[in-house]
Amino acid sequence: MKTSDLTYELPVGYVATEPASPRSSAKMLIVEDDVFRHRKMTDFPAELQSNALLVVNETAVLPARVQGYKVVSGGKIEGLFLEEDQNGNWLMMLNSNGKLRQGTELAIGNEVTLTVLDRDDAVWRCVCSDGRSPQEVLHDVGSTPLPPYIRSARGDQHVDDKKDRNSYQTLFADESQCHSVAAPTAGLHFDTLLLEALEAKGIERVAVTLHVGAGTFKTVETDTVEEHPMHSEHWSVQGEVLQKIASAKKAGQPIIAVGTTTVRTLESLPEMDTWPTSGELSGVTRLLITPPYDFRFVDGLLTNFHLPNSTLLALVVAFIGLDCLKSAYEEAMAENYRFFSYGDAMYIPKRG
Repeated sequence: MKTSDLTYELPVGYVATEPASPRSSAKMLIVEDDVFRHRKMTDFPAELQSNALLVVNETAVLPARVQGYKVVSGGKIEGLFLEEDQNGNWLMMLNSNGKLRQGTELAIGNEVTLTVLDRDDAVWRCVCSDGRSPQEVLHDVGSTPLPPYIRSARGDQHVDDKKDRNSYQTLFADESQCHSVAAPTAGLHFDTLLLEALEAKGIERVAVTLHVGAGTFKTVETDTVEEHPMHSEHWSVQGEVLQKIASAKKAGQPIIAVGTTTVRTLESLPEMDTWPTSGELSGVTRLLITPPYDFRFVDGLLTNFHLPNSTLLALVVAFIGLDCLKSAYEEAMAENYRFFSYGDAMYIPKRG
């Protein structure tokens, strides 16, 4: 697939800077066999069969963004925590006023410092002075890792980070799995009202886990999408959830994925006859979905409107086709839909 096929121009003002309020009041474009219908997320239950199995990603977003200064020079630094390595070091993306060198000490909070060890491409390895887990430290000193395009679109507008910590987290996020540095954004449309409406219709919801990494926003810069060096992300699915997915698949019940991260988790699963009935399956996925692709476990996709030249957009193209996607995005722009992480939604039943 040519990367240039994923390019489009988004007019100024279409990037959502905050979520719809209430969440389920967001617009929802229904894309069904090249026919477009305009609804709201409150209408989502009516679009699903009562025996549908709804699959969500229950990962939680870590307040992974840090700001601080170099202890010696006072120069400002900004960073994004990615993960902890096997030796307990912090793997970070860092920007600073001036060069960073081995041994540079960075203050990121009251009595919390990072000491730079070395660098592997764009990722820095650091030692944190605080002996607690990164999750505990960052809950104290970090802030919401909003995508740069939201911060840019806000301009001088100030939004309290406490508000973003709530807005950029799904209602079904499992705080014990707080390892994502970006939200599974399709899940942000669900509020208590919508979840109750789905339950009232008899639609069962199960959760998988994929910890979203910073690579999800990496622009495809190769000539073809398939040449893109796909990032890796950790996933896990509990045995009882696997059995419900398997039962739905065998019974012909529609399996509806909430978000591209859920799709990648489902499509990364091994063959069903290897699934355990208890415990969990887990692994690391580098799955890059491009057309043509035969989706094994997804009969419908709820997703947001994605960045141009992104692997997320390529996945949606694989689900509905390039011409349909381009028409859908043009329709969304014409109807003033809001784009990207805090934006509106698109629901796509699998083509017959």
